[in-house]
Amino acid sequence: MKEEHRKELRERLGDSVTFGTELAGLTTYRIGGPAAALVEPADIAQLSLVLQLAAQMALRWMVLGLGSNILLPDGGFEGIVIRMGKAIAGVKREGPESHLWTVGAGFPTPLLARRTATAGLRGVNRLVGVPGTVGGGVFMNAGAHGQEFKDVVSWVDVVATDGTVSRTSGKDISWRYRSSGLDSVVVAVQLSLAPAEPGILRRELTEHLRWRKRGTPFDQPCCGSVFRNPECGAVTSGAAEIPMPCTAGRLIDSAGLKGYRVGGAEVSSKHANYIVNAGGATAADVRAVIDHVRDVVFERFGIELELEVKIIHG
Repeated sequence: MKEEHRKELRERLGDSVTFGTELAGLTTYRIGGPAAALVEPADIAQLSLVLQLAAQMALRWMVLGLGSNILLPDGGFEGIVIRMGKAIAGVKREGPESHLWTVGAGFPTPLLARRTATAGLRGVNRLVGVPGTVGGGVFMNAGAHGQEFKDVVSWVDVVATDGTVSRTSGKDISWRYRSSGLDSVVVAVQLSLAPAEPGILRRELTEHLRWRKRGTPFDQPCCGSVFRNPECGAVTSGAAEIPMPCTAGRLIDSAGLKGYRVGGAEVSSKHANYIVNAGGATAADVRAVIDHVRDVVFERFGIELELEVKIIHG
């Protein structure tokens, strides 16, 4: 980044901007080099200003929440990293049963799941094991155990690349599996939740947390699911060629790839759709494992796995 750009960013953004911050510590993968500039906006107005400045300076930018579902480059990011944090993470409850929750993009999804369950509201309580922020969850239509953000979103506030703020109704968003089709920065969302018995919701929450702890390797640095589940009905597995549901994890497991490793990156022995940082992994290691897994699964089943993790290049 040019010194003149650093100077202007410092003058316009003050303490909200830092330079050369190592990104590895801000991601669940614990991978990533320094950011040319890291901005933690104090409010939506400052976020708009950041996007305007990036456009004026012709600088690349990216949004980072809690650092899940993303693989950052080893050499860092030569642009502006916008980190959505506590300043854009408020919660407001409205409606006759307080069932309408307006949530800032920086609010953690697991905490939202807990709070709504405690309040006796169903709709996102099963997302307790989904890492990341609400903004990122809406942007990618995160989901788990039969719940997705698309099912509860009333409206979304976004900031466009020119800094303008607008509101879009949930029914006007082109929702797809693990995608919203949005191309702007999500800053707030209103969720319409359904009343339910708090005791039942607490039991569901506990059950899903136990499943997450037992069935996924969140005791190791990882990004969450690496691949999307394909639409392929069923596949055959094993010597008896027994039909089984077609998920990315089962395809990878059936291809015998659990434990496959390059450098410090390894296909988890607990859940095959997770590639973990087993120690000292680089982005290049993870990408090499991804490429090998995709090649083997395609050769074995004729199915091309699509990425769910977002790979950022420097």
